[in-house]
Amino acid sequence: MYGNAADRPERQRRYPTDMTDAEWAEARPLLPTPGWMRGRGGRPEGYCHRALLDAIRYLVDNGIKWRAMPADFPPWDRAYAFFCRWRENALVKEFHDRLRGRVREKLGRDTEPTAGVIDSQSIKADAVVGADSRGFDGGKLVNGRKRHVVVDTLGLLLGVMVTSADVGDRTAAHILLHQVADAHHRLALVWADGGYTGSLVEYCLATFALVLAIVKRSDDMRGFVVLPKRWIVERLFAHLMRSRRLGLVRP
Repeated sequence: MYGNAADRPERQRRYPTDMTDAEWAEARPLLPTPGWMRGRGGRPEGYCHRALLDAIRYLVDNGIKWRAMPADFPPWDRAYAFFCRWRENALVKEFHDRLRGRVREKLGRDTEPTAGVIDSQSIKADAVVGADSRGFDGGKLVNGRKRHVVVDTLGLLLGVMVTSADVGDRTAAHILLHQVADAHHRLALVWADGGYTGSLVEYCLATFALVLAIVKRSDDMRGFVVLPKRWIVERLFAHLMRSRRLGLVRP
């Protein structure tokens, strides 16, 4: 388990966010290999990766502070250090990309997608979030930050970018689509809503050979209507909002 110390018995699993044995069996082979196992120095973790990942999953889902980590998990500072190390070395992205590829293969898809969907979501920020990293979205009347995402046609994340809420969708898309196109060379089509119209369409075609297809809402539509392809990314946002730590921006 990459560092399960002999004097620390395996913790009893009791929370809904704990990985099941079946989930762990899928995740374990995809974990980034620690440096000490590749002869790059360092020492093994004092706690197994399953326990550390369960702790982080609990924190995200319940929206707690790191220092409020329940006592049956590894100490909060060890879990936080593990999280920071993975984030700073891009290991979170590496692990996520491997999981996405595995899911796509199991569903009979190629590992690399050819189509996706882009959208954004403005999220209210906690009162203690600094003014230098937040803004006001006049369209959604939200004071906080905005997450811009690109997903594949299964709703699996391909790219994400976080800005202050006053940054326009087209402005962020110039950067985000550049990152996604560089990472996924087979991507040829991305669906978007009316907020992405204008010069961005021509820019994507000329720069990335990427077709940005606008799915517009008809003028005669009333109330909530499921729009082709756009519902895929909206479903992702709904899943994210079920996690308390992602439902309100905190420092």
